[in-house]
Amino acid sequence: MEVTFEQLSESRIDRNLFLHFNRYQEVKRCWRKEDGFWKLKEISFVEEWKEPEYEFLVKCLKNTVDTGGYVVGCFLEGKLVGFVSVESEFFGSKNQYVQLSCIHVSYEVRGKGIGRRLFQCAGLAGKKLGAEKLYISAHSSEETQAFYYGMGCVEAEEYNKKLTEAEPCDCQLEYALERI
Repeated sequence: MEVTFEQLSESRIDRNLFLHFNRYQEVKRCWRKEDGFWKLKEISFVEEWKEPEYEFLVKCLKNTVDTGGYVVGCFLEGKLVGFVSVESEFFGSKNQYVQLSCIHVSYEVRGKGIGRRLFQCAGLAGKKLGAEKLYISAHSSEETQAFYYGMGCVEAEEYNKKLTEAEPCDCQLEYALERI
C-alpha cells in the first residue's frame, strides 16, 4: 500500500482528480452551543457529495492555489484518497490566523492516519505562510470534533464573523502553529 502526499498545482485540480473520492459521512450526533455551553445533540443525517458539490470544490481549490494558498493531496496507488487546503488570507485582531478551509479523507480509508498526516501538512503550510494559528470552521459532528480535538485544536479565541455566518452550526476552532 503506497501512500504519497503531493502539493497540488492549479492545473492538477480538476473533476477527474476526484473520480474515486468518496465523501460519505453518516452523522448521528452533533455539537451545538446553547446558553454558552457545548452540548452533544441527537442530530442524524447522511452527508454525501454529488456532482454539484465536486464542481464547487474544484473551483474553490483552484482559487486557493491561485491566491497563494496550499492544497495537498494524499494518493493511494495513484488515486486521491484525501486532501487539505489552507488559504493565504490573514485575519484576526493581530492577523494571527489563516484558514484550514478543507480536510477530507475518502470514506473507505478513514481511520488509517491519513487525516492526521494531512493535518500536519496544513500546519506546515500555515507556518510557511507566516501564520501563528490555523483557524477551522469545522463540521459539528461528534466524529469530526473528536478528530480536531485529538489533533490539539481548541475553541477559537476569536470567531471569524464571515465564516460563522456562512456555517452557523460549525464549531469555530484554532490550532497554535508553535506546536509544529
